Parts: sequence; C-alpha cells; structure tokens
Amino acid sequence: MKKRALTGYRPTGRMHLGHWFGNLQNMLEIQHEYDAFYFVADWHALTSDWADPSQIRLFTEEMVIDWCAAGLDPDKCTIYRQSDVPQVAELAMYFSMVTPMGWLERVPSYKEQRAQVTDKDLGNAGFFLYPLLQAADIALVLSDVVPVGEDQLPHLELTREIVRRFNSTYGEYLREPQAVIAKHGARVPGLDGRKMSKSYQNAIFISDTPDEIRTKVKSMMTDPARKLKTDPGDPELCPLHQVHKLIGDPSRIESWEDCCRNATCGCVAHKNEFANDLTEYLADFQARRAKIAATSGYAEEVLRAGAKKVIPVAEEVLATCRRHLSIDG
Repeated sequence: MKKRALTGYRPTGRMHLGHWFGNLQNMLEIQHEYDAFYFVADWHALTSDWADPSQIRLFTEEMVIDWCAAGLDPDKCTIYRQSDVPQVAELAMYFSMVTPMGWLERVPSYKEQRAQVTDKDLGNAGFFLYPLLQAADIALVLSDVVPVGEDQLPHLELTREIVRRFNSTYGEYLREPQAVIAKHGARVPGLDGRKMSKSYQNAIFISDTPDEIRTKVKSMMTDPARKLKTDPGDPELCPLHQVHKLIGDPSRIESWEDCCRNATCGCVAHKNEFANDLTEYLADFQARRAKIAATSGYAEEVLRAGAKKVIPVAEEVLATCRRHLSIDG
C-alpha cells in the first residue's frame, strides 16, 4: 500500500505564486507517489475571517478550480472540504486535552500574524487554537507525510508533539507525520519584499490577467540599495529577481545577475521582461482554468466525491481514538 499524504489551504482569497511554488508543485508530484488527501480548510478560514465569512464558499470553489487546472486529478487524489468531515472537530477537542497552552503560544506564525495583520481581529480563541485543528486534520487520516514549505515546519513539529503525547497517554495508534519540503522553498517574496501573502496584500495571483500582472510587477520592490541605474546591486537581495529565477530561462537569469551587479541595466527593463515571462508561464494554466470554470457545478462535484472517500477513513480513525480514550460507549 502507498503511504498517505495530506495537506490543505485556507480559502481566504485567490491562490498566488507563493502557493504555486511553496507547495502546489509538491502536491502535483505527491498525488502520483502517495495516497494523497488535499483539503480546502474552510474552518481554518473562519479563524481569521469569522467577522465576514461571506466569501469563503466562493474562494473554496475557486481553489478547487485552481488545483484541478494546475494538474491535480480527483481520480488520483482525494480533494475535500474540511467542514464536510465533522470528525476533525472531535479529534481536535481530544487533542486540546493533552496540549499545553505554552505549545500553542510559541507557534511563530501566530505571533507574526498577530503583529502584522492589522485589518482583522485575530484575538479570538479559534485563531489561537488553529494549530490544534491542523494537527487533527493530519492525524485523522493517519497521514505519513505532509508536504509543506519551510515556514510550516514548526506547525508540523507541534503536530508530532501532540500526537506523541496523545499516544503516550492513551496508547500508541496515531502516526507522527514527516515533512516533505517544497523544492523551491517556502518564502516566495511578494511585491513589498515580505513573504507573499493574501494577508499582506502583496500577492501576484495565478489567475491575474496579463495587464494585472504587469501593473503589479511595475510596483515590485527591487534591491533597496539601487537608487539609480548606475548603482551596482545585489540580485540576492532583490525580491523581483528571486521570483524571476523561479520561472525564467537560466541563461537570461544569469545575464540579469551580471548586469545588476555591474550596473549595466536598469530595474525597469528587468521588470518588463519578468512580467512577459510570467504571463507566458501562466498562459496554459489559465486556459485550462477558464475551461474548468465554465463547467457548471464542477467544484462542488469534486468536493462531494472527495467527502465520500475521506469520511470512512475519518470514522474508522475516530472510532479507534474513542476506544483508546475509553469513551466508545
């Protein structure tokens, strides 16, 4: 039997290049190598968007369309909506009994988002507890591996600690998942140089039109030390260059590196070429996406089929956990 893999995304907005290179490319490969479970984390979306959940359903459907247009095959992997599997909430409650609050307080992304996301109220208990819910997502299907970006490693280690403590308290059963690191790394820089994120409003979305891409790229940060075209720069410090080398021809990337260091070219020309390259890179994906989006009810049908596949797995795992907890009734 194949080993099992699980990962998911929160439907809090459209998918961007950070998702594409941070994890989605791994997901495409893993669906052929593992028994892969991919979920749309709508409950996780509620932890941050609880005050206005009106767009979660729309973004859920958009995410499924993006995934399938990118190459995920519902016949090869299980694509489902988190809230269609209520067993995950029960397992998260059991995990809350064995998880010290200090473990949750040390999660780096919790501190980072509380500090940097200023347009949402993240002071709710749900946002504080979402690593528990995440651990339940992973454990509920007995996942062997989790494809993640490097910035998600602390979350996965917390899951391993929670599972370890659950097993040591109630008896060995749940699996401690291992990480599969995204090949291109986790931190794709956004327009402002920070990690690309919907929350930071600095993202280039994979469904952006060519005109939208060009407008965004024009505003993208380059090496801050290059004030003038005649100032030598460091391409390693240039967010634009870091994204361009993910998609550009290696010989052209090397040429841009040389001319940046020697101040023989300007950032405007580099931005123009990057915008053209990115538009071409996304063209096939966007054509497939348009075709899928035109199919009425496509996303909901994929999610319904996925729920039918995952719920029996979740029921069996939860039933075993109840027996370990001596509350199987």
